[in-house]
Amino acid sequence: MLENDLYKFSMSYYYQRTTPEGIGTFNFTDRNKQVFTREFVDLLNEEFQKLSSLALTDDEFEWCLKNIYFIPRCYFEWLKGFRFDPSIIKAYLDDEGHLHVFATDLIYKVTLYEIPILSIISELYYKHMNLGEPDWNFIENQLAKKVALSNENGIKFANFGMRRRYSHKVEDMVTGYLAKNAKYFVGSSTVYFAMKYQSIRKELKPIGTMAHELMMSTAAFMGPKEANYYVMRHWADIYGGALGTMLTDCFTTDVFLRNFSMDMAKLYDGVRHDSGDPFEFGDKIIAKYKSYNIDPLTKSIVFSDALDFERALAIQKYFEGRIKVSFGIGTNLTNDVGEAPLNIVMKLKSFQVNPRQPEYRCVKLSDVAGKELGDPDEIHSYKAILGLI
Repeated sequence: MLENDLYKFSMSYYYQRTTPEGIGTFNFTDRNKQVFTREFVDLLNEEFQKLSSLALTDDEFEWCLKNIYFIPRCYFEWLKGFRFDPSIIKAYLDDEGHLHVFATDLIYKVTLYEIPILSIISELYYKHMNLGEPDWNFIENQLAKKVALSNENGIKFANFGMRRRYSHKVEDMVTGYLAKNAKYFVGSSTVYFAMKYQSIRKELKPIGTMAHELMMSTAAFMGPKEANYYVMRHWADIYGGALGTMLTDCFTTDVFLRNFSMDMAKLYDGVRHDSGDPFEFGDKIIAKYKSYNIDPLTKSIVFSDALDFERALAIQKYFEGRIKVSFGIGTNLTNDVGEAPLNIVMKLKSFQVNPRQPEYRCVKLSDVAGKELGDPDEIHSYKAILGLI
């Protein structure tokens, strides 16, 4: 049950507190438009059935109370009784062989499906291609280069790689190697591996705060102009200063900065970058802090957009002495095996704040046009409302 990203649990509890009757639909998107076979879909559905056997163990429950202290005990007591329901997952191919996957349920439950579904699709894809075991020497040699670069330059990073990993076995090996060898490896977004490898490095932590779905669901029922601020305010009320990294690019960073008021800028530890030019982004964030007479060196930026270690080093050097930086590195760690990784995501497609209200389509704009998600008419509407066109 803990083999999931930390931010799925933190968002699940947020939904229980804010929109407990909310209903969400998550939609799979393959940005590369791979062609899959019907046999693959049959195997995929078999794997989805196995999700129902997952359950939080007593040992995991106790570990969560100690290490995920910012989410209260009542949530983990609920999680002990939670079971995945494979019947809500619908997978099929269209006439062109492109894969479609949907999942609909109460949002505090269905949010937990995204990362397991993506990781299953990714791992099954490589198995279905009959690629067999990866070259473990190649993986270790690649890791050694990355760790050397991090150790020599003080690159602080976490593993964000479950969703598009080559396999569970690869992520396990990678996390273990990093825990033993990387001085500035601070944790894993995959809670299970943070727990497993704490025995090697006691300061290893589960890492993560929130995803775009919070702003997307909020905007669906109250509009996008103030959605960022609404989330910031309610997140702070629920977590009381913990999990203090705010995601910025759901409706573009420029729109976020309109909502990033002085009280929120002072309250939050920092922000996360997930699309667009990282150097331009950081300059904008620093300028915003300075406009409020906040010393940027008291704040931080987590960079997490398609990073490798060379890119992370360039970013770190650019912002040295200006603002604190750290990095969430995913596919480059858990799927650097010599094969091309999939480019897949699963995002919130629609949201209904309660069964008595309409269902609204969700939109993500981001700072890169190619990362926009949602109905084209709705995307146009959001841009018009936000003054982006």
